Amino acid sequence: MPDTDGIGRSIIAAAPVDAPDAAARVLRMLVSFAIDGADWFPGARSAAAKHLEHQGSVEAAISTLTTSHVTLSGAQGFVTNLGGLTTMIVGAPANFAGVALVQTRLVAGIAHLRGYDLDDSRVRHAVVTTLLGKRIVDDLVAGGELPGTPLVLATAPGADRRLEQLISQRVMTALLTTIGGKQTVGLVAKRIPVIGGGVGAATDSWNTMAIARYARDQFVSRRNAAYGG
Repeated sequence: MPDTDGIGRSIIAAAPVDAPDAAARVLRMLVSFAIDGADWFPGARSAAAKHLEHQGSVEAAISTLTTSHVTLSGAQGFVTNLGGLTTMIVGAPANFAGVALVQTRLVAGIAHLRGYDLDDSRVRHAVVTTLLGKRIVDDLVAGGELPGTPLVLATAPGADRRLEQLISQRVMTALLTTIGGKQTVGLVAKRIPVIGGGVGAATDSWNTMAIARYARDQFVSRRNAAYGG
């Protein structure tokens, strides 16, 4: 698999922090759409509740929620169409918007199932930070650019607007870099639509699974043990 974390780290290190307010606005809209949903795209709470109802326990629901979103992220037609609808909202390329939306809903769904309040801005910051992946987050924390991991952010004593801007800029850079990484890997393959689509689908699925594992590690349960988990 391509080391998209490595590509992301190198570009993040070199990228200027431009228009932090714009980046924050884009991510805020994306997270709101992923959590609240739309007419035909259920939000994170609804998606999580459906899996919990079917599975009967929190951890089983998280497993099937993850599987379904990994599948969705690899469905190029789905994420492109989904991204086409959200491009108007987030002002990003359709493939970026679609995959980012699927991954954001997955992370938010895991957080919700583990007992976190998705209306809490600290939790939303943590959800967005999780999209960076463990390696990039660890590097930013070690470099003093982030105060802590998603778990630390979700349980911090108070929200910080400057932190939101920093997180948003880093996440936007990393997610757009992931697209660049896929394009590099598929430089030849993309000339043949079927093969090119396969490269993108495999990378998106792998990245989504990695993000899900990180989310499960970070959003430790805050529910009572008696609550089906």
